This record gives sequence, structure tokens and C-alpha cells, in this order.
Amino acid sequence: MSTNEGGLMNPNTRELMQQLGQQYEGAVMKPLYTAVVTVTPGQEGHARMSGHARSDDGLLDLNLAFPTKLGGHGQGTNPEQLFAAGYAACFHGTLALVSTKAGIDASTATVTCAVTIGRDPADGGYILSAKLTVALPGEDREKSEQVVAQAYKLCPYSKAIHGNVDVEVTVA
Repeated sequence: MSTNEGGLMNPNTRELMQQLGQQYEGAVMKPLYTAVVTVTPGQEGHARMSGHARSDDGLLDLNLAFPTKLGGHGQGTNPEQLFAAGYAACFHGTLALVSTKAGIDASTATVTCAVTIGRDPADGGYILSAKLTVALPGEDREKSEQVVAQAYKLCPYSKAIHGNVDVEVTVA
């Protein structure tokens, strides 16, 4: 959360969170923002091994590479890291909204996401799993578990992968 010098939430952030926390009751998805990223292959002719990812606004501009643990040179990030970062950030944002409504201060909360790629026994291909570890320092464990469970139900990433990716959620 954005804070000012006194450690309090920036009024603009507070207003934005209130707007985002309002219930929507439309019949179809109401688009709020679309991220556009183009990936190009690198020297290997394979984006996952040696590619480049760039967003249309230029704020994301990075090299992609196979991790050294998979035999790559590791001189760039990889889709699992990007997915973990996106999921952790999105989950934290949802947690902040849910926590505010529950009277919990999530300004010092952390969300760690570990994404694993492995072989899929169902078809021999590849599959992902994820583990979210959420820390809400100074908060009651039972209440923390309740808001984390609610955030999991509401988080767009959790919804998107529900039934497709095994996700373990732990309150630290």
C-alpha cells in the first residue's frame, strides 16, 4: 500500500481501494484494464529459452531464459517467475481489499508465491502448481485465515487457475 511520511495510507490510494472494493453486479465482465505484452524468440529461436518480453507501454522489458536448474544459462527471468510475481501481487491486492473490510491492517502483510513446473502424469506434458504463503504480522491467526480464505475466493488469478493448477495456501 502506498503510504505517506507519517506511515498512513496515501489518501489517493485509500480512495482507489474503496472504488476497487465496491461490488459489481453487471451481467458481463466490465473491463478495467488490459495488459499487452509481446514475446519474441531470441538466439535459440525459442522465446522460453532465450526470448524477450516487452509490454506495450515499455514498463516491462526483460530477457527470458531457461533457468539453470533446467539446463539453461539463466540470464533472464522465466514464465514461472513472472507468474509467481503476478499471482503474489494480485493476491496481495485482493488481500488488502478483504482485510480493510474485515478491519485488519494488511499494510505489512507479505505474500510469497512459489510456482513449480513439472511433468503431468495425465498426458506426459507439463503442468504447474503454486504455493501461496501469506503473513499478516500482529494479526489474530483465526481472523487471518478467514481473510486469506476470502481473498483466495476473490483473487482473479485464483479464479483463473481454479481447477487447472493445484494451489496450496498457507498462513505463516
